[in-house]
Amino acid sequence: MKKLLAIICAVALMISAAACTTKTDYSGQTLTGQVESIDENGNVTVTLGEWIEEEFGNKENGEQPPEMPDGEQPPEMPDGEMPEMPDGEPPELPDGQSPSDRQPDGEPPEKPDGSSSDSNKGFNGKGNFGGRSFGTFTASDEKVTFDFSEAIVSVQQGPEVKEGTIDDITEGCIVTFDVGDNGKVDEATVVSSGESGNDKGNKGGFDPSGGNSGEVTQGTAVVTISEDETVSNVNYTSSGDDENAVRVEGATATLSNVTIEKTGGESSNTESGDFYGVNAGLLATDGATVTIKNSTVNTSAKNGNGVFSYGEGTTVNISDTEITTTGDNSGGIQTTGGGTTNATNLTVNTSGNSSAAIRSDRGGGTVNVDKGSYTSNGYNSPAVYSTADITVKNASLTANNSEALVIEGKNSIILENCDVSGNMSATKSSSGSENVHNIMIYQSMSGDAEVGTSSLSITGGKVVSNSGDMIYVTNTNCKIYLSGVAFTNNDATAYLLRVSGNSSTNGWGTAGKNGGSAEVTADAQTLEGNIIVDSISTLNLTLKNGSSLKGTINIVDNAQNGTAVDNNAVVTIEKGCTWTLTGDCTITSLTNNGTINFNGYTITLADGTVLK
Repeated sequence: MKKLLAIICAVALMISAAACTTKTDYSGQTLTGQVESIDENGNVTVTLGEWIEEEFGNKENGEQPPEMPDGEQPPEMPDGEMPEMPDGEPPELPDGQSPSDRQPDGEPPEKPDGSSSDSNKGFNGKGNFGGRSFGTFTASDEKVTFDFSEAIVSVQQGPEVKEGTIDDITEGCIVTFDVGDNGKVDEATVVSSGESGNDKGNKGGFDPSGGNSGEVTQGTAVVTISEDETVSNVNYTSSGDDENAVRVEGATATLSNVTIEKTGGESSNTESGDFYGVNAGLLATDGATVTIKNSTVNTSAKNGNGVFSYGEGTTVNISDTEITTTGDNSGGIQTTGGGTTNATNLTVNTSGNSSAAIRSDRGGGTVNVDKGSYTSNGYNSPAVYSTADITVKNASLTANNSEALVIEGKNSIILENCDVSGNMSATKSSSGSENVHNIMIYQSMSGDAEVGTSSLSITGGKVVSNSGDMIYVTNTNCKIYLSGVAFTNNDATAYLLRVSGNSSTNGWGTAGKNGGSAEVTADAQTLEGNIIVDSISTLNLTLKNGSSLKGTINIVDNAQNGTAVDNNAVVTIEKGCTWTLTGDCTITSLTNNGTINFNGYTITLADGTVLK
């Protein structure tokens, strides 16, 4: 009898507790969850939890992450020192050539570490990138259904956050989302497919194939050239799904005075379009060598990249040609998978979002551009986006609604005598809430670019920023060389250089541990503007050969309260160089063999010394 009474009481207690339970109000919150199901009305059931970035490095070979939690200096470049650049000359290439001597015969130069141009591929056959996993999802016991029917959906794909639809939200994916005051989801971003290449059941593991399980998918083509030939005065047209107007596979082809038009057709997989050339106007692949002269390329489809060079051994030589693209994810010239593109005197105009005029993506390669005009008009569409080794000379580079230049990971941009202009939107750019900038150097953690030291070299020409900081460095190490560049920043409140961590909202490392590291050499260079370095980042600035800086340098607290590192800001002023202060400064250390004009301001060093 007592046992029966105890059971009755327990049941009564459970019923009472259930009756008192109230539904949690998630209005105004940002949540993360793994999708369990989605119905035809846009109701999405998720298991709530936490998305955590893994350690950014290869545990098997001891590769270290870009952040420096113990305060150490960033790793040196392969040669162990900054290249000497006397007399205002740009840094020598690894083989001793100057940038103007690059690729006279169409052969790509070696990468700085001596590796071949396919080193960005980095896949180890285990479903991750170079031994690195990029995030794990830790599920809670809470499963909730939300109304996504009116949500603005984005998808994190490689270095870019791209526009999506509710169809991009599928079972197993990891999604972060904002719940509005009415309980409905306002915005959502798919941050992971929810599958790892080697373990489909590993929640939140990064799929390096971008949803393709590593398979190279290139669709079809209206015309395929697979034997050597020369063609002139021919029109190639495509309006089909996943279809190139013309494709050259493993052959040597010369196309003169041709017209290539991609007038329609859907791309069934954005990653296949970005990585492998699906839906491009012209695709060169399988080691092809393609020469294009005096031609016209027009595309108006999503993933309608104008001219696409894919794969190790593939080379596109294109000159005196006009390329116009209007769809999203549609670059002018696109290079991936270790391919090579040599472009001379092109006129490129892109209008879609995520459509850089000079574009590269997973696997990178080598791009050489000489002369011409390269203009982007969409959001998240720089004039140049580099996951490759890209050299541009004597050209006009304009981004009307985006930052002008982006480098991701162990890749480079070299500019000589170029006119550069950017105009990033603070509200419509995917990273605008993080930072508005004209030049961005970062590591996205997506697997699209190998981990390592980024390189930016600008010699001569001019760079104009119409909004935001001139240069922004986060979650990567980089080397920056500037010589004889005319910088103009039309945003009076912006910084010349910002080296800092980020909130990790876009997946760029772990908040509090994703600082930047920049070695900056100003060689016969005039600089004006303020510089800030946050407490988890490092700056090593050298003024040489008559260079001058007018502005302040200051160390600021990391916004995410990360552990501070040593040697945040190290400044060297060589003989004949000048630093003119426009306010008080805080730096780690100073080597001054030149002139400092204090103007009544002070410099405070890390050891407490105050200079004035």
